[in-house]
Amino acid sequence: MGYEWDFGIVLRNADLLLLGLANTLKVTGLALAFGLPLGLALALGRLSPRRWLRAPVGLVVEFFRSTPPIVQLFWFFFALPLLTGIEIDPFRASVLTFSIQSSAFFAEVFRGGIVSIERGQWEAAKAIGMARGQALRRVVLPQAVKRMIPAFLERVIELMKTTTLVATVSYADLLYQANNIAQRTYRPLEVFTVAAVLYFVVLFPLSLSVRGLERRLARSGETTAH
Repeated sequence: MGYEWDFGIVLRNADLLLLGLANTLKVTGLALAFGLPLGLALALGRLSPRRWLRAPVGLVVEFFRSTPPIVQLFWFFFALPLLTGIEIDPFRASVLTFSIQSSAFFAEVFRGGIVSIERGQWEAAKAIGMARGQALRRVVLPQAVKRMIPAFLERVIELMKTTTLVATVSYADLLYQANNIAQRTYRPLEVFTVAAVLYFVVLFPLSLSVRGLERRLARSGETTAH
């Protein structure tokens, strides 16, 4: 007996799926908004000539890059309130987790982009009287960011896929809503198919952008930062 598809179930619950997608994008967007500046600060710490700063910053970055994000999420959601006495709802725990987790990866992207700039650029900036901070801000970062864009977009794609973990702490993202609808309607095939299509519609254009930018940089003789 062949399976009879019924996407009417999905259409009747489309508002919940779209709300879940909006919540997924909200967590992703806030994690980016907080993770990018924190990642830059961590990258500068890793590049510091001061060992007392470079070593602990490097340890923080490697810790959050090397531990599973679901363990980090559970720690911030379940353990942190025990230490602080402050209850953290699923939304705040999710944003906090993925802001910090993504900042560790962004730190390596920033660091790779900065060190990819030729030493002569630093020396030229110094020759015209710029301090190190000015040279970084006015000369090095503008060139490095161009090389970093493909790597940043790749991280955005990975970040959005990783945020599906927030369903485990009952945050109503796309996966959480899809799972609830599937359990209630006994139509997991249709519901999860549509959920997968929604992720694809959002992420595939970003994947195409990464490939296009990498080809453009390759034609110009520049390398991307990872």
